[in-house]
Parts: sequence; C-alpha cells; structure tokens
Amino acid sequence: MDAKTTPYSTRQLTTPAIRHLAWLCRAPQLLQSPLTFEPASYLPDGITEQLQAWDEKPEIAPALLRETPQKRLGFYFEQLYRVLLEDLLGWDVLLQNRQIQSHGRTMGELDFVVHNRSEDRIEHHEIAIKYYLGVPEQSGRTLWYGPNAKDRLDLKTDRMLRMQSQRTALPEARALLADAGIAEPVIPRIFMPGYLFYPAGTQVIAPESVPASHLRGQWRYLSQIETSDLPGWVVLNKPHWIGPWRQSEPPAPNAVTAALNTIERYNIPLLFAKLEEDSISGLWQETNRFFVVPDSWP
Repeated sequence: MDAKTTPYSTRQLTTPAIRHLAWLCRAPQLLQSPLTFEPASYLPDGITEQLQAWDEKPEIAPALLRETPQKRLGFYFEQLYRVLLEDLLGWDVLLQNRQIQSHGRTMGELDFVVHNRSEDRIEHHEIAIKYYLGVPEQSGRTLWYGPNAKDRLDLKTDRMLRMQSQRTALPEARALLADAGIAEPVIPRIFMPGYLFYPAGTQVIAPESVPASHLRGQWRYLSQIETSDLPGWVVLNKPHWIGPWRQSEPPAPNAVTAALNTIERYNIPLLFAKLEEDSISGLWQETNRFFVVPDSWP
C-alpha cells in the first residue's frame, strides 16, 4: 500500500502549519463536480515521511510553514495551498491572485494558474475554504449560510462553477495569460474543502452537489446551550478552524464562559471544539465541533 492510499493522522503532527497542510492534502470537499481538484490523487510516494520530517525539523520545512500562522483564514489558506502545489506536488505556480483588468475596471481575479507536471498541462485553480450552517426554511428547503450570514453555499457553488472557474475564457484573461507567456488551453479546476454544520436536533439534507463524505459539525443557538454541554469545550480561533484541534492542557471552562458572553455581547457566532483526552498520548484531541450563534442569527 503506497502513500496515496495509506491513511495517516494529522494528530501525529505537532507543528500547527504542517498539521494544517496535512489536513489540506486529503480534506473532503463541499463540491462534487467534474471540475473538482483532488490533491490526494497526485500526492507522491513518501508524502507521510516528508510531512513528518518537516514536523521534526521545522528548519528544513518551506519558509511559509515556519512563519507564524496568519489569522486571516483566506490568506493563510492560499499560503498553504501554494506549499501543497510547489513543495509537495512539485508543480509550478505561474500566476497567483492576478487581477483581470478591462479599461481600468477589475473584472475578477485568477487565484492560481499552475503547470500540472503530472499531466503536463496548464490549469487554472479557483480555491476557497468554507464553513456553512444549515438553516431549515418553512418551505421545507434548507439554506446553508456562512457564519456571518452574508455568504451562502448555493450562491458560492454557482459562482464557482459559472463564473470564477471560467474566467480564463474572458478575452481580457486570455490577453493576460498571453502576456505572461502562458499557452492555452487552460483547464479549470476547483478546490473547496470545508465543513457543513447541521442544526442540533433537526434533520436537514445536504445539497446534492456536496459529496456524502463531507465533514460535519453542529450548530446551536446561544439560548440552547446548557451548562452540562460545556465540559471539554474550547474556542477555535482562526486559522485553527483548519483541521482537527489538539492541545496538551485540559480545556479551561472560564474561557468557554467568556466566549459565550462574547456571543451575547457582540452578536457574533463563535466556533468551538469538543475535546477528549487521549489515554496514550495524554493530549486533548478534537472529537466534534460546534458553532454557537446569537438567537437573532441569521
């Protein structure tokens, strides 16, 4: 069994950025489409050993993994993705975050244009890491909102498929590629890992466009939280929404109480993880995660 099929645990890795990268390599996605890009299909043999070597000797890891993780989740996610492409897959990033301009107006941006060395072709990758909470409507359908309720899964999926992934077909984008010496055709790909959070105590169905293997959590209104729920909980701060959390010290109840007060005071959702102590390592490891939202949400 080779490295592409041998399972490995991100929990074994102690450096947060390397643990996040390892999770990204095999993270289940929120979009099932012919355009979906699966990094695991291209991972070279020895990937587990490579990640472990970087974890044991961070000084030999790519520079981006040695930096303090960015709190801006989207920016940090892009950094990890570049390491995945260049340092794990050995592909060339030809363009990143390149704006498409027309008569001084920005028409959009190309996240990544890469040389897929495995298949010797040029690809355009649009990427996003997303967290959506399912809200049942009176009509019977379920809408999946981002924590700030300004983003929705159905709208994001439509934009990814119809607009963002198709931008290299624009005349202005084709001119940009030509100026960069990039030959067509450019194959569109989408990478969108993340989680769906299901309402506690309510049955809802995920959209057909979401693979059955997607990662799941729960969400609850603040008024639904009982004191008996809280043992083992910790607040997850960005960028540690990426991948399962672990820590050496026991969860601090006072920190959770303070976080719940923050939700009420500032009317914002927060993400929590439920931890259990591993009897072998002694570490506290994530077993589930929850969003707690204000009663007025969304």
